[in-house]
Amino acid sequence: MLISSEILVGIIIIIALVFDYTNGFHDAANAVSTVISTKVLTPRQAVMFAAFFNFIAAFVMGVAVAGTMSHIIMLDMVAVEVIPLIILGALLAAISWNIITWKIALPTSSSHALIGGIVGAGISAAGIAVIHWETIILTIVFMVVSSFAGLVAGYLFMVVLLRTIRGAQKATADGYFKKLQLLSAALFSFSHGSNDAQKTMGIIIPLLFSIGYFGASADPNNLPVPVWVILACYLAISAGTLSGGMRIVKTMGYKIMKNRPVQGFAAETASAITIIGASLGGIPVSTTQVISSGIMGVGSTMGVRNVGWGVGRRILWAWVLTIPLSALLGFLIFQAIRLVL
Repeated sequence: MLISSEILVGIIIIIALVFDYTNGFHDAANAVSTVISTKVLTPRQAVMFAAFFNFIAAFVMGVAVAGTMSHIIMLDMVAVEVIPLIILGALLAAISWNIITWKIALPTSSSHALIGGIVGAGISAAGIAVIHWETIILTIVFMVVSSFAGLVAGYLFMVVLLRTIRGAQKATADGYFKKLQLLSAALFSFSHGSNDAQKTMGIIIPLLFSIGYFGASADPNNLPVPVWVILACYLAISAGTLSGGMRIVKTMGYKIMKNRPVQGFAAETASAITIIGASLGGIPVSTTQVISSGIMGVGSTMGVRNVGWGVGRRILWAWVLTIPLSALLGFLIFQAIRLVL
């Protein structure tokens, strides 16, 4: 190898934090699209608001999702010197996928891109036996479950709200829900941080293991998450959120459904509850997928014609393709990295 393993791991950790940053700007729209489209906050106010609550999650939520992510590769079945190369290939694949989809203003899953990249790079390095397929199957199952949960939760919550405000004047209801939407936007931003920041933690842990950071007797199936890793990942994703992502905001906030404050409140609250539940269970889900489904569920209460199903179908195709295409990228990038390093 041309450079020492410690220096290589340090470089890859920096790249991992760059990925976390791109996750933040790629997914910024998920947290702020509805408060912008309902004119509760300006775009700049909204991204600052979202970044703050992204970071707050670091002090409240655990690291269950990080634990799940760190077990995608069976570390005891891979030579320690190969682990950094697998993670590097996965990161480059996920970052490439994020940039491609950001350029075409398509909200896809950074999480699934990372998982696909790990799978592809892992298979390229050591074959299919090295992948913890139970974790991958769990992720794929919850691609469907979380989407369905967001759709149903958004629909049901909106039905309850509509019955609650029945007879109220539109201007009065909008005034109340503009204030309440600040709470729902905060909750959704918090939920986004609670799930997505942990995914980057989960790929830094194997890197540290590969250079003996946890000691010679460390159990690769039960590795702790250092405090500095937690803070670094939350800072990176929050900084990314601050940078915006207004192209995707327009797709998420305007093209799927024209939001009133009550609708934005319903979509954000239902989606946040879904994501926080997944985070507590250690399940990596797509925050993009959940909020998209929540918005469409809310819109369905006013008739199917009120929802931009064409946009929904386009996003669905991106979800279906993300894991296999990012896995292919991970496979090819690992081969290229091995030739160089």
